[in-house]
This record gives sequence, C-alpha cells and structure tokens, in this order.
Amino acid sequence: MELVGDSVLISDGGLATELEARGNDLSDPLWSAKLLLDAPQEISAVHTAYFRAGAKIATTASYQASFEGFAARGIDRDHAVGLLRRSVRLAIAAREDVGADDLWVAASVGPYGAALADGSEYRGRYGLSVAALTGWHRPRLEALAAAGADVLALETIPDTDEAEALVNLVHQLGVPAWLSYTIDGARTRAGQPLADAFAVAAGVPEIVAIGVNCCSPDDVLPAIALADVGKPVIVYPNSGERWDVRRGAWVGPRRFSGRLASRWVAAGARIIGGCCRVRPSDIAEICRTCTQGGNSAENPP
Repeated sequence: MELVGDSVLISDGGLATELEARGNDLSDPLWSAKLLLDAPQEISAVHTAYFRAGAKIATTASYQASFEGFAARGIDRDHAVGLLRRSVRLAIAAREDVGADDLWVAASVGPYGAALADGSEYRGRYGLSVAALTGWHRPRLEALAAAGADVLALETIPDTDEAEALVNLVHQLGVPAWLSYTIDGARTRAGQPLADAFAVAAGVPEIVAIGVNCCSPDDVLPAIALADVGKPVIVYPNSGERWDVRRGAWVGPRRFSGRLASRWVAAGARIIGGCCRVRPSDIAEICRTCTQGGNSAENPP
C-alpha cells in the first residue's frame, strides 16, 4: 500500500463528535466503543456520512476499546475480540453501502491512556516500561490486524515509549500502520522533541505514514517540517477551540478550514483529515480545497 505521485488522500473527521451530534450519549469509559454494544448501526451510519462527504478513509470505533474496559462490563475475552472485529466490519459495511472501490478502513489503535478514561493520553509517561506497554497492546493489535482492515491507525500517541512498543509490534506482526502523535507545539504531550519521536518509525517498513492528530491546527505546519524520515505525512488535528475547565465548555475560535488544510498539503502532507469536533461538512470542504490543482485522492498509504 503506497501513495502514488502527488496524490492527496482525505481521511475522515471525529467519529465520536458525529455520533454525539446524532444524539448518542458517549459519557462512558468505553466512549464511542460503547456503541459497538448498544447501537452498532449508528457507527456504520457515521462512517457512511464521512464517505459520502468525500473521505477515502474510515477510522474504526476501536480507539478506546480495551479488554479491561469490556471486562468491567462483564464481557469475556472472546466476546471482546468479537467486538473489536465488529468495529472493522462496520466500517467495511459502510464502504460497501457507498459502493466505491477506492475507500479504505483504518483500525484505530488508541493509546494505553485512552483506556484509562482519565485524560492520560494527553500526558503520557504512564510509569510502564516499553515491554509492559508491548504486552498490553499486543492482544488488541492481533485482533484488529486479523479483522480485515487495510491499515492500523496507531493514533493519539503521547510519548516515544508507547510509540516504540507499537512500532515493534506492527513490525513483528508484519501489518501496515500509520503512527500519529498528539502534540503540544514541537513536542509530544510527554515533552519529547517531535523530531526524535518521528525517528522511532524511521527504517520500519510497516509504518507507512507518520504525523500528528488530536492537536491544535496551529501545531500542524511545524510538525510537517519536522517529519523528515522518508515517509508520507498524515495530519488530522482537532477543530481548534480550547477547553475551559471552569465553564466546562469549548471556547475560542474554530480554526480548522479547507484553506488551512491546503497549506498543509503545500507543506508536504499527503494524508489530511480531522479529529475531535471536525464534522462531515469540514471533510467536504477540505476535499473541495485540497484536491484542486491536480492533487487527487487515489490510493491508500
């Protein structure tokens, strides 16, 4: 799987954002993975909405799914594996519903901190060794790798220890994956220089793209400049507001736009999408903007 020529591949936006916009309550430690149990048809409907908006990649509802999280709901390991595989099947079903043959499914592999459901994915440095993180991630990666997705999305990774564990696993499994960090400025959320973080994936053929997600749009251009390890660059930030703890609300200007996304493409990004609070209308806008001038979304990474 590789990009061809100067093509730009458009990914989807915030799955949970759109699920909530459709009236689903995700206030649960499983977050969007809750609906793998309660309303799987809602997940498939959102994948379809992003595909119809022009996205070429659907990212599955497995980001916050974990064996521990399912066990807390009384779900045994075999059933949990089935739910992880269901997340991929739902995206595949949406692809079949749209009926296009150039659409792709990325199985979301969120960080260890996401499964804790306490914001740890924005701090990293959990106090676990690379070996411990490898052992924790392995069963979920194995289940998702066997489920039929085109690529694994190692996303919202906050530090290099977790990245090292995940990169080693996909190399051992021999499956394609992208590696995407959540960042603050030019550093990972754990404080490591982003250039060093990207270097974790250098020379690993299974890592087919590197980049950033779940960050401010303002941090994307500097990150692209640092992503010089010979792989396509993927970027999918949030919409740009900041969280006001006192008010319990997102405040400030919304900065995600097709115009800004076109600058990411000009800077060298090859896969563009959105994360939290980025909706199908935003994806439609960047499709209109970023596929002009000869750029086209054709093939997967």
